[in-house]
Amino acid sequence: MPASDRDALLGLLLERIRAFAASRIESGAAEDLAQETLLVLHQKYSHLDSPEDLLPVAFQILRFKISAHIRKRHRRGEDHAAPVDGLPLAHSGPDPEQALLAAERSQVLLAAFETLGERCRELLRLKLAGHPFEYIRAHFGAASINTVYTWDLRCRNQLKASLRPIWGGRP
Repeated sequence: MPASDRDALLGLLLERIRAFAASRIESGAAEDLAQETLLVLHQKYSHLDSPEDLLPVAFQILRFKISAHIRKRHRRGEDHAAPVDGLPLAHSGPDPEQALLAAERSQVLLAAFETLGERCRELLRLKLAGHPFEYIRAHFGAASINTVYTWDLRCRNQLKASLRPIWGGRP
């Protein structure tokens, strides 16, 4: 068979191979596998000239290539992978809604803090700074630590009472 006839035959065969591969796998890989199949036909089966001989061999080679492609994709986990284009971008900061709620809570607490007396504000500031009650007792010059405990309880109750209207009656 002349080379031009074989090239024409392989060109027709390429279209059928490509269509068969595209019906089984994605189009990009189908094109690659069709080209690889033609390469094997050209290198290993150059002695086959008739379409009756080339067609079954070409499709058998293509089936082997498709199954190898599917095994490789499964082994790599590509068949289970989620498309990256559909995933949202990672955001390192806080959720905007949560940040807004935290800012509103801070404003409410600061407003409630302003309603307290000077001693209560200072006592709560020291507690929030992490100072122990003994340090707070010495800071205020109280005679007993129990006095500081009582002040702390009264200040927290005042803070709750000033927050109650904002929270809708909840303590």
